[in-house]
Amino acid sequence: MPFQRQKSDLMLTEELKAKLETISKSRTEKANRVERAKMLLAYAKKVSVSSIARALSTNRPKVERCVDKALQLGVLAALNDLPRSGKKLRVSPEARAWLVSLACQKPKDLGYSLELWTTRLLAKHCQKHCNEAGHPSLAKISRGTVSKILRKSAVRPHKITYYLERKDPEFDAKMVQVLHVYKQVQVMQEQGSVDAAQVAILSYDEKPGIQAIGNVAPDLPPVPGSTLKSPETMNMFALGHRVSWPASICSPAKSMEWSRTAIAALNSLNI
Repeated sequence: MPFQRQKSDLMLTEELKAKLETISKSRTEKANRVERAKMLLAYAKKVSVSSIARALSTNRPKVERCVDKALQLGVLAALNDLPRSGKKLRVSPEARAWLVSLACQKPKDLGYSLELWTTRLLAKHCQKHCNEAGHPSLAKISRGTVSKILRKSAVRPHKITYYLERKDPEFDAKMVQVLHVYKQVQVMQEQGSVDAAQVAILSYDEKPGIQAIGNVAPDLPPVPGSTLKSPETMNMFALGHRVSWPASICSPAKSMEWSRTAIAALNSLNI
C-alpha cells in the first residue's frame, strides 16, 4: 500500500519554483534559506519528509516546521525566521529612569566620599536602595547592565567636562609681565649677551588650578540645544587662562617695544 501523506501537498507556481531553484543554488544566500528552499522543492515533488531529512542530513521536525510554515504563511515567508517574542525585559523603564537620575547626581550628595560615580558603586547603590525606591528589578543588577543603560541614555557619570572661569581681574597685566620675561630671555640669547658657561636661566611652571582637589566654581547644568566647543577651541581657551610663571635671573622688561609685543601676543589669543 503506497504511503499516504497526512499533510497537504505544496503547490508551486512556475514563478515560485524558479525563485526557489535560484535560492537553492545560490552561493550568497544564507545557509538556512538555501536549505529551506531545497526542502520545499523536494516536498513539492511529493518526496516524503523522512527522505528529505536524510538527503539534507537533518531531522524530521526541522523539515516539518518548514513545510508547516509554507502551508500556513506562504512559500517565501517560510524561507525566513519568524519574529520571536524575545526575552522578557527584566529591568522596567521606570527602573532605568531611576538609575539614570541617580547617575546625574553627585555621590557626595548621597553620603559617599567619592566625587564621581563608578559603575561598581552605582550598581551597589541600586542593589541596596532599589526596593525602598520601588524598583525591585534592580536587586541583582550588574556593572555591565549599568554601563549598557547609561550608554543608551548617553550619560557618563564617570566623565565630567571642566570649564575654565576667569577670576583674576589683573590677569591681563600679569600675562603681559610673563611675556616680558620670555621675550627678554629670547632677546638676550639672540644677541649673545648671555654666556651659557657662566649664566644659567631657570624656569618653573605653576600647577594649573584645574588640578585642584575640589571644585571652587559652581556646576554648570547642561543647556538644551547647545554643543560643546571643539577640542582646538577649548585648548586655546585654556591656554589663555593657565598661566605659567617663570622665575629667572632676568627682570621684566620695561620698554614699550616689548610691551607692544606682549599685547599683540595677548590679542592673538583672543583673551
